[in-house]
Amino acid sequence: MADKQANKTNNLLDKKIKELRLKNNLFQDELARKANFPYATLTKIEVGVIKKSSVFVVAKIAKS
Repeated sequence: MADKQANKTNNLLDKKIKELRLKNNLFQDELARKANFPYATLTKIEVGVIKKSSVFVVAKIAKS
């Protein structure tokens, strides 16, 4: 049960990151550069390959 809730929360986070990136007219590589982490990481987060993003990565995205 907890795993389902965690997956649902993470899916919402993935979608929200992409939604806000597009709202701010940023390409993935631009946001990745601003957040100072690899483009591939952001891509994997947005498509759900990375299931549990670290708090540090999410914080960097939020600050960007």
